[in-house]
Amino acid sequence: MALARRVRAWARAYPARLGTAASAVALVFACVSLTPTLIPRGWAVQGALTGLAAVSGYGVGAVLGWLVRSFDLRDRLAPVRRPVRRVVAVVAPVAVVVSVVLGARWDQDVRAALTMPASSGWGSWAYVLVPPVAVVVAVPVLAFARWLRGVSRRLARLVGRVVPASIARAVSVLVVAVLAWGAFSGVIWDGVLSALNASFAAVNASYDEGVDRPTAAERSGSPDSLESWDHLGREGRRFVTGGPTTAELADLEAALPSGTGVPAAEVRQPIRVYAGQEDDVEATAARVVAELDRTHAWDRDYLLVVTTTGSGWVDWSMADTFELLHGGDTAIATMQYSNLPSWLSFIGDREHPAHAGLALFDAVYARWSQLPADHRPKLEVSGISLGSFGMQAAFSSPHDVASRTDGALFVGTPSFTPMWSTVTDDRDAGTPEVAPVVDGGAQVRFLTGPPGSTGDPLLLPATWRQPRVVYAQHPSDGVTWWSPETIWDPPDWLSEPRGRGVVAAIRWFPVVTFEQLTVDLFFAAGADVPMGYGHHFELEYAQGFAALGAPEGWTAEDTAALQHVVEQREPRF
Repeated sequence: MALARRVRAWARAYPARLGTAASAVALVFACVSLTPTLIPRGWAVQGALTGLAAVSGYGVGAVLGWLVRSFDLRDRLAPVRRPVRRVVAVVAPVAVVVSVVLGARWDQDVRAALTMPASSGWGSWAYVLVPPVAVVVAVPVLAFARWLRGVSRRLARLVGRVVPASIARAVSVLVVAVLAWGAFSGVIWDGVLSALNASFAAVNASYDEGVDRPTAAERSGSPDSLESWDHLGREGRRFVTGGPTTAELADLEAALPSGTGVPAAEVRQPIRVYAGQEDDVEATAARVVAELDRTHAWDRDYLLVVTTTGSGWVDWSMADTFELLHGGDTAIATMQYSNLPSWLSFIGDREHPAHAGLALFDAVYARWSQLPADHRPKLEVSGISLGSFGMQAAFSSPHDVASRTDGALFVGTPSFTPMWSTVTDDRDAGTPEVAPVVDGGAQVRFLTGPPGSTGDPLLLPATWRQPRVVYAQHPSDGVTWWSPETIWDPPDWLSEPRGRGVVAAIRWFPVVTFEQLTVDLFFAAGADVPMGYGHHFELEYAQGFAALGAPEGWTAEDTAALQHVVEQREPRF
């Protein structure tokens, strides 16, 4: 009973404890969070985002209130404090209602821009649940933050028994700063990642129903392979058992509009090489090379080196498209470097992807460069998302890529990738950030739209010399446009004409835009986002790989036919 009375007393006093400035800024942030960004959010996700935005706004407002008190302005502002509270109390419900109505309409606009069907039935009016969801999210987070503040104050009073009050406050602030440094500098985070990596090891060791050990010698994990089937990991087992059959390859070759397909009798079983994770990535890369030797991959026409994402995933449409394009006369080499899901590695573990990409490419390149130039496959590199980041870590510049490969296709590249950032920043004057033109398109080009559109890199008038570097990216992909810098700095792409699939109503707001893009980051690859938008690049691989090096006589109609085949294929995972 005593506890219940304390809870009721706290609940009655809680509204009075909310600062005027903090509450006002929290309201503004909450309303702004309902403005559109790249991906439709739906009522539940929007409610959670609005709640978190309100908490962050409260934090900003609390800092502003502290500054007012620090500069002895509180007494001067006392006459207007009560009227301001009344205005906020009147404006708040109106602002919330208007924001919710507009937010629901904007969500439909975003869906239309991405060619997604409009919400109907329950989904058309469920935005009325955004405010209560926001409250459910915000109240415990805010209560926890205020509890931490109370702990800090109690710590200051405790220390103040032996040192002056000013020093005690400084000590309490120092303790909080040290804890924050430990969390974000890696001291604590590294331990968290290690624990998570161990916990996800069980997922990596699991087996999918219907994924059986391959019998073809061209696949890692087969009876002829140097790689154990069990050691490949879950994603590795999926990769080596997937891909088009020789019959499917022959069907596509026969159906090419140009009539230049490989005869059915010459279609080959594609080689897929994969090495499971171990602590030493150089040793893992050496095992990949050993598998390439075993499968005689050096005798194929094309060799693709891929850096995986997170737990070892390879985009099925990337691998399938590459093999379909070249009639199976291919080898794909890749390896696992972590058990962590891609989103965890994206946020907190960028060292392992970069290290793995460098180790894998260097190992393959060292062996490939020993072979006679006229008796070795075309060497291409690729990666999507975190894999694109990792693969680019193997190179210092696009010129380095061109000097050591026969082409590169980097897909859905995160903005924190150094080479992508440099290339984008050095784009030709007047070209937008979402679709840059670099040196007139002499060697590097960006693929941002379907064939024949303004996003088609083949349409630039300048000569495109070989080897080529292609960046495939979507204006609506939160994976590429997410950046902590958007907390305080508006990105170029929001001050330029909007790209394909992006609504004109998007605006930049401090802090809130970053929170919105963080949500877009997690939902960019959602199952309801169609191909060609967000983080779905199933159709762009045909354009990208064909641009790097297509079979002789290949036409734009052949690319369209290949895209249609990929679009109709059922992804296994």
